[in-house]
Amino acid sequence: MRPILYRRLGAFEIWVLSDGELWLDGGSMFGVVPRVLWAKLAPPDEQNRIRLGLNPLLVRAGKQFILVETGIDRKPGEKFRRLYGLGEGHPLLDQLALLGLEPRDISLVVHTHLHFDHAGLNTRWEEGRLVPTFPKARHVVQKQELEDALHPHERSQASYRPENVEPLLEAGRLELVEGQAELLPGLRVLPAPGHTLGMQVVELESEGQRLAYTGDLVALRAQVPLPYIPAFDLYPMTTLETRRRLYERWLAEGYLLCFAHEPQNPLARLAVGEKGYRAEGV
Repeated sequence: MRPILYRRLGAFEIWVLSDGELWLDGGSMFGVVPRVLWAKLAPPDEQNRIRLGLNPLLVRAGKQFILVETGIDRKPGEKFRRLYGLGEGHPLLDQLALLGLEPRDISLVVHTHLHFDHAGLNTRWEEGRLVPTFPKARHVVQKQELEDALHPHERSQASYRPENVEPLLEAGRLELVEGQAELLPGLRVLPAPGHTLGMQVVELESEGQRLAYTGDLVALRAQVPLPYIPAFDLYPMTTLETRRRLYERWLAEGYLLCFAHEPQNPLARLAVGEKGYRAEGV
């Protein structure tokens, strides 16, 4: 498991946590890009799977602790864990404990989207029933994303699990936004459709420093080139348009990027050259 990464960003303190790792089909992660190209960037195993990180972001803003994403769902059981190469336990909760934090210390959870590998620890079993893992936190998501999670179609239903969403609704812990919204001073969400229609990215800005948490708009450093769009994206041409729009601003304004699934160093900056956009490590 990747160790905790710490960084100051102006008045914010940030920790890039790890909820372990996930193994997914490499061809699906790189879409139309030929295997001979992507395999050099992300070597596959004997099942053609590549190793992905699970990288929730913890932010301290004054006395508040904000969690961006809650890691992967391990509730479905052993067969599910084997399919995706998951370990047991809850590494995210273990890393919070290392920082001296309990789930009740989180006051805000921000979701890029509600797929099981990004919102899996929204809930957990307690005395035979599903309850919110972070009992004092409000969970912020785009209205469109909640609609799609509650009414999935044949292409998306495998990615959404109602047990990660419905208990939050019942507890009154879901807060919906439509479009760009500032959740706290210097902390905002922006629509980033493509992977799903309701995808959003999370941006932090303080004292001239900026960071964007990219979710699955661009999940890996190797996916930064514009055509490297996963087959998992429901609207790939929309992903392309969203990337062009946000890349231009992130590059011009010197944003630090945090990639949700990068297994090594998830922090990088955008650069551009003769072959287009690329990620440069920090």
